[in-house]
Amino acid sequence: MKIEDLMSKNLLMLSMDSPLSKVKTLFENNKIHHVIITDDDGLVAGVMTDRDLYKHLSPTVGTSHETYRDTALMHKKAHQVMTRNIVTIKSYQTLNEAVLLLYDNHISCLPVVNKEDMPVGIITWRDLLKVLALKYRKTLETNFRIK
Repeated sequence: MKIEDLMSKNLLMLSMDSPLSKVKTLFENNKIHHVIITDDDGLVAGVMTDRDLYKHLSPTVGTSHETYRDTALMHKKAHQVMTRNIVTIKSYQTLNEAVLLLYDNHISCLPVVNKEDMPVGIITWRDLLKVLALKYRKTLETNFRIK
């Protein structure tokens, strides 16, 4: 199975200079866990996960107890928090290759890039787990019908 058959093509990307407030809004409004951060040329510069973001935020952000420091933190730029040195995958690569890349690098997503290294999709550990779950369910249904 090829990555292009599994990847999400509906990419939500931000620039390196996007404020954390914009990243937070993107996570909250789209129920996603990964945002691709691009450089000025549109190439993948980094990835920010919801965990990366919330690790840097105070629990009082957006509440009546919000402090000046909390507000200032929301103006930090994505490049100050994002993960750099990103592992990517090409759309023609296989599911098995994606599993190895995720496992070996201890990461939760792989931006999918074309031959010019422009982002065209993303695949996450949840996508891979979904494939395994569906295959297992199909096996169970097949075995149940035979008996």
